[in-house]
Amino acid sequence: MRFLVYRESTFSAAHRLRNYHGKCENVHGHNWRVRLYAARPELDPNGFVVDFKELDAILLRILDRLDHKDINEVAPFTTENPTAEHLARHIFREAERELLERDPACSVERVMVWESEKSCAIVERDA
Repeated sequence: MRFLVYRESTFSAAHRLRNYHGKCENVHGHNWRVRLYAARPELDPNGFVVDFKELDAILLRILDRLDHKDINEVAPFTTENPTAEHLARHIFREAERELLERDPACSVERVMVWESEKSCAIVERDA
């Protein structure tokens, strides 16, 4: 058995795609939506995977570094193309680092990043 929870938040930011031939090579903005999933094989002594407030705080710390910014000017996207896929991987890694410091039994399972209502990139933990 495995327990899974998620928190969702939004941020607004601009970016431009490098090595792309089309409108998205120009600076443009999105109202991004992010869903961060955390998992545990067993619940903690209080019956949680992780307190939603703690998961929310982790997500907001990560997104605050991107909110109302040109993502191309925020590391690691100064050199890495700021695609939704790369954003999802970045958020996954940052959240995983924070969660593991807090509780080694809790891990990030999945991150979903929407750049529009119809377009979502997903990064998941390997099986």
